[in-house]
Amino acid sequence: MAKEKVTLTLDADQLKELRRTVGARSLSAAVDSAVAAYLTRLRHLAAVDDWLVELERQHGPVPSETLEWAAQLVEQWDAGASGRPRRRAG
Repeated sequence: MAKEKVTLTLDADQLKELRRTVGARSLSAAVDSAVAAYLTRLRHLAAVDDWLVELERQHGPVPSETLEWAAQLVEQWDAGASGRPRRRAG
């Protein structure tokens, strides 16, 4: 896979924590992994949006109550995901 060197501006506290967390491992590899995870999430969200458009085309608009319910589920999942204990490899 081709690599390209770039200059990034990152939050200083987050960068300090990342350096502390990855230790002697590659900072570039950690950032590359985070970018890959973020892109995967964006692709997934785009696929969900496409699926919702198709559902609306086939079955009409999704009721607002259903959308609100789904949004609450996503918020709960996000809150739960951020509160999970972190495992360290190795």
